[in-house]
Amino acid sequence: MRFQVGLSQMGPTLGNLEANAKIIRGEVKKAIKKGVDLLVFPELSVTGYFLKDIVPEVALKKNAPLLKEIAAMSADISIVAGFVEESSRHGFYNAAGYFEGGKLLHLHRKLYLPTYGLFDEGRYVGAGKRVRAFDTRFGRVAMLICEDAWHPSLAYIASQDGADILILPSSSPARGVKKQNGGKASLAIERQWNALCRAHAAAFNQFVFFCNRIGYEDGISFWGGSEIILPTGEGLIAGPRWKPRLVIAEVNTADVRRARIASPTLRDEDLHLTLRELRRIQAGRNE
Repeated sequence: MRFQVGLSQMGPTLGNLEANAKIIRGEVKKAIKKGVDLLVFPELSVTGYFLKDIVPEVALKKNAPLLKEIAAMSADISIVAGFVEESSRHGFYNAAGYFEGGKLLHLHRKLYLPTYGLFDEGRYVGAGKRVRAFDTRFGRVAMLICEDAWHPSLAYIASQDGADILILPSSSPARGVKKQNGGKASLAIERQWNALCRAHAAAFNQFVFFCNRIGYEDGISFWGGSEIILPTGEGLIAGPRWKPRLVIAEVNTADVRRARIASPTLRDEDLHLTLRELRRIQAGRNE
């Protein structure tokens, strides 16, 4: 199956839901005109990232009008958007929704909340408790949010749950900036994300759609560099640094089959061995 993927490398305004909804509406219209079938927005694209104490003010329940609007737009194009979710018991979560066929098809709550360096997520939102692959019109998909991708166990679980596509919405700040010869900036975080996405793609022979935001919040710069990675671990297309861009490329799900024929590591994966050894390690830590 061939389909068009779009990565909306946009810069949301912190705490301004209406301004961000306007960007989302515009990007959806543009993507539909360009024939995009699946449009991915970055982490917390509806709200902005460094929310801190305003988390309860911008949080959305699943039946919120804005989420219903995004769901309605998904009748024509599948959409991944990030927002702060408020649960029925008033817990708050960094969440990504997969909208398709006019409804919210799947919700992923970020599991690993960075609380180090310039990050303080764990103070303001709760951690999710599960990772699931789910069926879409493009095949079986899983979503991880930014820091989740740095924990290989989650990508492993998603692959064992049948994911052929891994979607990674992100709000990754620019870090490790160095000047190279000729004055061009080199980013350590960019190299790390490139390696990470390619490793997940190649190890599990799956597509990786990495969508990172741009813009500034509290003096922090978000660098962009969104990418579509093939199941072989090769990059197909990438967005520029620090500039808004709708990154579009056609992918073919037959590439998953070809990659798994050439490298049958996923077939040979021994889940029972993994579980046995993890239980052994856990038992040792409990002594």
